[in-house]
Formats: sequence, structure tokens, C-alpha cells
Amino acid sequence: MTNKIVAIQGNHPSKLNPLNDTSVFLANEIQKKNYKIFYYEPRYLSILNTEVTADGFFVEFNYKRKNFFKILKKKSLNLKECKFILIRQDPPFNLEYISSTYILDKIKDKVKIINDPTSIRNVSEKLYSAKFQKFMPSTIFSQNIKEIKKFLKKYKKIIIKPIHSFSGNDIHLITKWDSKLINKFIKKHSYIMCQKYLSKIYKGDKRVFLINGKMCGAISRIPKKGSFLSNMSKGAKAVNVKLTKKEIKISKLIAKQLKKEKIFFAGIDFIDQKLNGDINVTSPTGLKTLYDLSRINLALKFWKELGA
Repeated sequence: MTNKIVAIQGNHPSKLNPLNDTSVFLANEIQKKNYKIFYYEPRYLSILNTEVTADGFFVEFNYKRKNFFKILKKKSLNLKECKFILIRQDPPFNLEYISSTYILDKIKDKVKIINDPTSIRNVSEKLYSAKFQKFMPSTIFSQNIKEIKKFLKKYKKIIIKPIHSFSGNDIHLITKWDSKLINKFIKKHSYIMCQKYLSKIYKGDKRVFLINGKMCGAISRIPKKGSFLSNMSKGAKAVNVKLTKKEIKISKLIAKQLKKEKIFFAGIDFIDQKLNGDINVTSPTGLKTLYDLSRINLALKFWKELGA
């Protein structure tokens, strides 16, 4: 019989902020059902002979303590002993990230892994949104200088961002052609996403939470004064929000499609009722923030949908 163990593959807990971290929030909730939490970093994941193992530690999370986590026991664990594995490390979605999904593929028929490692590889967080471009501002994915220059000439103000980054990192607002910057950006990131700038970003974006094919809630994140970045890691402020009929319709459509792709948990974002092209499947965030704003506990929904 499977042990009541939840493994979390993520950044070390010392690097997490318990005030808004979704991994901690999910772990804290499942502890109440007497599950043990085993935590490990991706670099300690291995295939040894025929077994998938990880060097890590059993840990206890407690919001009431100043030090919110306590390491109980270090261990090398055969991950088939777990009932669930949560893939929760931050991008970038690089070769280490991809390799870890291949390793976890080996046991996904024995352990429920969220999100499915094969699906994480197939659903590129930005490129996947090309399926839904009719709901987005004008967008191209390219490393062709000529096409990017043409795009800027047409729209005057554009956003450029890497396809495999996260948290608003390396995002630029471009208002005039800068060959040096663009060439350097492409050399570093290869294919990039270019999007017509939406001026109403100053009012915030809307992050919508999708769990098991259902639209479950949303928050808004308002950029700090003078910024166009709505990421909370970049100083944005979270507030409660209601979705429009259009946003609800699009969210339900994407939720249904992601379930077909075996994506259990995702976050999508809207700016001025337009999908901004980030379909977060590698390590979706925001559940703790939603709870603090509204007392809606989607960690309960998350574990209930998994049958924990």
C-alpha cells in the first residue's frame, strides 16, 4: 500500500517566502491529513539501477513559527514510495528541468505527479498560447530580426520576453529600434515572444487559477508606479478581482483543453480582457495570495480533486 508521502521537487525551502509561496501553502494543507512531506531539489534526483530516487529530507511546515520549516530527517528516498509528487521548482525551463521530467516519466504510472512530466514538456508556457492567439493581443514568436523590426514598426510599442523564463525576468518594453539590444537578447534567448503593448496594464493583470479542468478563482496584480510588470516579485500589489464574461469564457475553454493535455494545475493571465500568452504549468503560483485576500482556500480544492 502506498505510504502517505507527498514529495515536493523544488527550490530549497530556505529560498521560499512563506508569505506568498504556493508550495508551502499546499504542503501545509496536506499535512493536516497526516501526510508526510519529503522535499528535494532537482539536482538530487537520480535513476539508480532501475529505481528513481532523490536525496532530500522530511520536513514540517508551520506558519506560526518564525522559521517556517523544520527539517525532520535527511534521507535518500525511492520515489515510488510516494503517493504524490509535486514538480514545483522555478523555471527557467532549461535542460536540467527537461531532464528531470524524463526521469520522473519513468515512475508516473506508479505515482501521481503534478503536473504530468510529459505534459510539462509538451505544453511550453508561452508557445502553447499560440493555440489561443485569437484571444491575445497581436503576438509573434521569432528570432528573425527582420520580422521583429517589422512588428515594432507596425505597433510602435511592443513587449519582448524570453519563451522559457519566469517572474517578469528579462522583459523589455521597446519603443524604438535598438539593434544591439535585440541582437544580444536573441543571442541569449534564441526564440522570443513579441507582443503589442497593452497600455491598460497600469490597471493590473488578472491571474486565473485552473485546477483539474475547472476555473477556480482569480486575483489581480497591479504594477508599482512607473512599472509595466505585474509580477509580485517585481513589486506589484495583489487585490481581489471579478472576471468579465469574456474572461470566464476563455478561462473555461483553456481549462478544458489543459485537462486533455493532462495538466492538473495551471495559471493564466489576462490584461484588458486579453490573454497575455503566459500559460503557467511548470510551477503555478498565487494560491496563498488568493487565500489572504478572500479566504478562498484552493489548496483544499487542489487536494480534494486529487483524492487525497
